[in-house]
Amino acid sequence: MAEERQNVQEINISNEMRTSFLDYSMSVIVSRALPDVRDGMKPVHRRILHAMNDLGMHSDKAYKKSARIVGEVIGKYHPHGDSAVYETMVRMAQDFSYRHMLVDGHGNFGSVDGDQAAAMRYTEARMSKISMELVRDLNKDTVDFRDNYDGSEREPAVFPARFPNLLVNGTSGIAVGMATNIPPHNLGETIDAVLAVSKDPDITIEELMEDYISGPDFPTAGLIIGRSGIRKAYETGRGSITMRAKVEIEEHANGKSTILVTELPYQVNKAKLVEKIAELVRDKRIEGITDLRDESSRDGMRIVMEIRRDANANVILNNLYKYTALQTTFGVNTLALVDGRPKVLTLKQCLEHYLDHQVVVIKRRTAFELNKAEARAHILEGLRIALDNLDRVIALIRNSKTTDIARQGLIENFSLSEKQAQAILDMRLQRLTGLEREKIENEYNELMALIAELKAILADEEKVLNIIREELTEIKERFSDDRRTDIVAGGIGFFEDEDLIPEENIVITLTHYGYIKRLPASTYRTQKRGGRGIQGMGTNEDDFVEQLVSCSTHDTVLFFTNKGKVYKLKGYEIPEFSRTAKGIPIINLLQVESEEEINTIIAVKEYNDETNLFFTTRNGIVKRTQLSKFTNIRKGGLIAVHLRDDDELISVRLTDGTKDVMIATKNGYLIRFEEEQIRLMGRTAAGVKGISLRDNDVVVSMEIIEPGSKILHVTNKGYGKQTLESEYRMINRGGKGVLTGKLTDKTGEVVSVKTVIGDEDLMLITAAGVLIRIPVKDISETGRNTMGVRLIRIQDDEEVATVAKIEEEKLLEEETEDISEAENIDTDHDAEE
Repeated sequence: MAEERQNVQEINISNEMRTSFLDYSMSVIVSRALPDVRDGMKPVHRRILHAMNDLGMHSDKAYKKSARIVGEVIGKYHPHGDSAVYETMVRMAQDFSYRHMLVDGHGNFGSVDGDQAAAMRYTEARMSKISMELVRDLNKDTVDFRDNYDGSEREPAVFPARFPNLLVNGTSGIAVGMATNIPPHNLGETIDAVLAVSKDPDITIEELMEDYISGPDFPTAGLIIGRSGIRKAYETGRGSITMRAKVEIEEHANGKSTILVTELPYQVNKAKLVEKIAELVRDKRIEGITDLRDESSRDGMRIVMEIRRDANANVILNNLYKYTALQTTFGVNTLALVDGRPKVLTLKQCLEHYLDHQVVVIKRRTAFELNKAEARAHILEGLRIALDNLDRVIALIRNSKTTDIARQGLIENFSLSEKQAQAILDMRLQRLTGLEREKIENEYNELMALIAELKAILADEEKVLNIIREELTEIKERFSDDRRTDIVAGGIGFFEDEDLIPEENIVITLTHYGYIKRLPASTYRTQKRGGRGIQGMGTNEDDFVEQLVSCSTHDTVLFFTNKGKVYKLKGYEIPEFSRTAKGIPIINLLQVESEEEINTIIAVKEYNDETNLFFTTRNGIVKRTQLSKFTNIRKGGLIAVHLRDDDELISVRLTDGTKDVMIATKNGYLIRFEEEQIRLMGRTAAGVKGISLRDNDVVVSMEIIEPGSKILHVTNKGYGKQTLESEYRMINRGGKGVLTGKLTDKTGEVVSVKTVIGDEDLMLITAAGVLIRIPVKDISETGRNTMGVRLIRIQDDEEVATVAKIEEEKLLEEETEDISEAENIDTDHDAEE
């Protein structure tokens, strides 16, 4: 008893609990619940694929029983229960759980209705084709191996992972005191983002989102509402993404309507969803649904809800979003192991860590291949020596009593290594023929070229990156598919669909002094020139409508400023005013800065890659960018073009890529070139030179030339003229241009150049606020290199400051009054346009 008491060690229970719990916590964090940032896998996932790879269950081999795989995993690598391993493997084989399945399952592996997979003794599996890319080059010393739990086997600490699996398939897990939840992404988008980071290490998360990864891409498709949650998740590592089902509303001839659900948010159980909807209808929390059916089949998902004739389907749908999993959230928490320690990562950090891992993999693989090639070259060098001294070698071997004596003789007489000497002794007599000798020589020369190439790769980081880019591009071409999840406007808590806002044609006007408003297009009709005018548009006496856009309440209206920024509003977000109201200051709707001026308004019905925006700056820089690059514009605006030095954006036009572009300068030079000469660029690009400016010259106008139009220019001294567009020849982009008019001290400098067809009016306003409106058809048509005629008489110290083109097809109110005489222009009539 006394000896037993001497072996008892007293410890502080508080310290023991703390130490033991910390050990347990770290074990769960590192060895069970969190993925490695390099291959995106937890230990159990990695062990399942490693066991299948070891067993030869490759994508081109026959399926094997799942029970065999599970037994291999728990017997060699994963000392946990078989159900945990099998459930993990089942999820890796579900097309509604993984964006790219890592296990190719055969049999019942569960369903989106929550059905369980069949028992492991019934199902079969093998590695999928893409999971082979995770283990590719595993046998080339690309990663470290470590002992398994009992030291009897070796397992990889991480996979080479030839594609960014962490982002592509995502993951979720709960550790002790922390959890991870990473959504899946589109393979092609993610690889493009890795390539972008490899080419530009300074690229921002905003640029990655804008040009490469627009957001998560769930295997069940559906919709993501708004981008603010995505941006926060990408920039901080944590965020909440609102997901919705894809729903259609069908209107029937009998007045009834049907709500069809064809895609669900990620990880939503369809059977429970249908049950919840039925419960809400039964409890009369949602009224108007007369029938609910699940018509899903192998052809796709289809949940049908019949709506009563007198019920509003949109209102019912919004209630369904509010009370059911038709709308749900995905809480992003990008927590992964970095160098064995848990860390919350931004999007760019995930890409950088993956890229760093690939650099290590390629270098280790190259070093492995180099060692292998050098070892073979070493043997071939020995064989070449033997062949060059064949008679002496044969005589030495023949006169040696034992193999050891022969080996030692070769080493001493020909300065060979032990491996070279052994290779000579192992050489078959057929290698002595002339053809075999030639093969040895060719193989040696090829190996020396390979060794030089491998050494060059190891010595040049850019060559390593190029290999990574090539291999990633090859994987993208083989496995990438189209994006499934669409991202639509809105935000968390946003239940009011645009469908609830009546879609109607509207007219948006912006005056010279920055007042904006919208009116229904039904308020207006088209009149010919000389018709009845409109009584008062609510503008100031010296204000006039400078820009007018006809669009729909559901269209997006883009506002471009001289500072190179773009803002957006929906048509219905612009306040509606009466015809006599002057509107609301634009600064009340857009967060423009004090020195910013709106110089272009463009209405967009839908974003696509076929439509382009063409930008021109005061210093002659131009840029052509796809309209689709401007889908994500924040409330505070977005940089549309990066301006250099003291440059300003002066004009933006919608194009289709086939137009002729005209750029004019204040000193009277004009260049005309094909739009296709400007390659498509990203949103953040600064652009290229459109026109080479002479000293003290700046660009004043940019227009798209339509065939048969005329070029009208106005100078600051009030002179103007119009010339046929055919008189301006094509010049390559970046040229100095040709003269568009004869400028003198009398005419002054060019203040504006417009394209016209003859039915427009021209509004001129001087620096002192004097306005005059002139029909374009009253302006003389002259040759290209002429002075023009006086349009407005102004004082010597005065000049024309602004020129606005007013279309002849005016939108006029149906109840109008006669316009005043031409020499006494009615400013209210000006405001109508």
